Amino acid sequence: MVVSEYNPVYGPFFGVMGAASAIIFSSLGAAYGTAKSGTGIAAMSVMRPELIMKCIIPVVMAGIIAIYGLVIAVLIAGNITNPSGYTLYSGFVHLGAGLSVGFSGLAAGFAIGIVGDAGVRGTAQQPRLFVGMILILIFAEVLGLYGLIVAIYLYTRASN
Repeated sequence: MVVSEYNPVYGPFFGVMGAASAIIFSSLGAAYGTAKSGTGIAAMSVMRPELIMKCIIPVVMAGIIAIYGLVIAVLIAGNITNPSGYTLYSGFVHLGAGLSVGFSGLAAGFAIGIVGDAGVRGTAQQPRLFVGMILILIFAEVLGLYGLIVAIYLYTRASN
């Protein structure tokens, strides 16, 4: 293939931006979720240090959000070729895939951080809140998973 109106030289730029936005935004969400939940664990551990390992679950769930973005970023980056073999359509679809997993990971990370912070502090005072906290964290994690599913679907559409 040669560089044409369907394969412009700037086509891979959009794919690169998709890969970058996937990892950047999902990592921002994971970092916020980890930091916010971590401060709750630190405050809770003063009163109930035996609950530290039990209440580390929000931090682990926040870290999974970054893995979603990493998977999509690696898939997109592996598909980016020289400008003559990369269509503008593929670039736009890869940008959409990266943005979908990135922004949903950002939102999920915010939700996990806020719920994790309040949940571990509440669990220190009333241990029966633990199961409810886990259920809410699962629903927050699923928000990031929805973005991953859409991103994978979009990624597969770019190769057709």
